[in-house]
Order: sequence, then structure tokens, then C-alpha cells
Amino acid sequence: MGWRVVERRIGKAGPRKRREARQREWDRKYGESRWEVGYMLSGAFVPQEEALETVYYRSYEEHFHAHPADLEELMSLAKVLRNPHAEATTSVDLQVPTILEYVRRNGLTLRGREVVDIGSWEGEASHAISVRLSPLQVRAAGEPKMTLEQFWQEKKCLAVWSDEA
Repeated sequence: MGWRVVERRIGKAGPRKRREARQREWDRKYGESRWEVGYMLSGAFVPQEEALETVYYRSYEEHFHAHPADLEELMSLAKVLRNPHAEATTSVDLQVPTILEYVRRNGLTLRGREVVDIGSWEGEASHAISVRLSPLQVRAAGEPKMTLEQFWQEKKCLAVWSDEA
């Protein structure tokens, strides 16, 4: 019994309507609650919710430890964080919640007065730090040759629950 990968490199989650259509298709094909999006880590399937902690959060944690000036700049500049790409496309925003969770866990406070983008939209970003903290720039934890975005999109897979031993 366990998860069995049935599709690799399933790509970006995409806009809300596309995500919901894909999820309905997987429900139809594999059964409701019998499929899961995730990643193969150390030879084992890890559901995406768990990978948010072990890969996504850890990637930002490692970035801030390696680049403390980025963290200080963000803390002193930002009052609010936003993801302009997610807002414009209704795609999933992972970087803002992850960074805010890092701030919370470390007892930090955004002390600035500005809205700071994390990432960009159509080549525009609010600040230089917006680009440096983009998942297109942050290195993936455990995969230093890949950016977080590359890892998150290229390594994503679909698994189904198998009752067979």
C-alpha cells in the first residue's frame, strides 16, 4: 500500500480555472481523494503540503541564512508583501506565505512602509529585493543547481494511492 507516481513533470498549477479542471479530471480518472500532487525526495513520494516545508520553506530559510542583508533589507523596507504574478494570473502564491511564515517563526516584524513585490510581473518589480527573493533566483534546498521555481515545476509529479502491497 502507498503512493505510486503515475505522471511526472506535470508542470505549473496555472490559473484557478485550469487547476480546477485538472483536479476534476484526476478525480474522474483516479477517484476522489486517491491522487496527490507532490515530489520524489530521497526516493520517496512526498505530498506537496509536506514539500512546502521540506523544500519551499527550507529554500527561503537557507537563502536568508546565506544572505542576511536580503533579510534585513526586506524587514526594513516592507510593510506588506505581495506576489504580482499570482495576483495578475490567479495562480498559486507560495513565496509570500512562505516568507511571512519565516518572519513569524523567527520572531521578526516587517518594519517598513512599502508594498514589496516578491517576484515580478511582465518584467516589472517594485524593488531590487523583489527579484533577489523571487523563486526564479532563490536556490532550491537540496538541489543547489536548480532555482526553487525550476525544482517546484520540473520535479512535480502526480501519484495515486494503491491498495496493493
